[in-house]
Amino acid sequence: MRCLVDSNVLLRSVQPSHAMYGHATHALAALPAKGNELVIVAQNLIEFWAVATRPIVNNGLGITTSDAANELTKLKRLFTVLPETEDILPHWERLVIKYDVIGKQSHGARLVAAMTVHNATHLLTFNGAHFKRFTEIVTINPQDITEEEN
Repeated sequence: MRCLVDSNVLLRSVQPSHAMYGHATHALAALPAKGNELVIVAQNLIEFWAVATRPIVNNGLGITTSDAANELTKLKRLFTVLPETEDILPHWERLVIKYDVIGKQSHGARLVAAMTVHNATHLLTFNGAHFKRFTEIVTINPQDITEEEN
């Protein structure tokens, strides 16, 4: 299966002190080992940068732009970065209308649109509830992968 890695999983995978770090890193290793393709889109990199460089007091990681740039380089090496195409916008428009999406949930709908365009059927995320409405995809919680194998 082709699986998009949500930004929250990417962020947790670079935070060894975070409670979800082990789940994130295990899932990122286990899924490809089982023959699954892990992919990301530009939006993941943008969201990663925004949170990584935001101060800790504002719910960010507080890392320098230099360190964030190094992390982006690593992410682009680890995962296939799917291209931005002109087909994503019309898919996004259909989704936000179909599911009556409002506010910040529009960002999640764009990820689903990109997934649909690129035939990614699964989303690895800690926030499955945010994507529950989208019948086009299946969410996978990294914690469930860890629990299945223990």
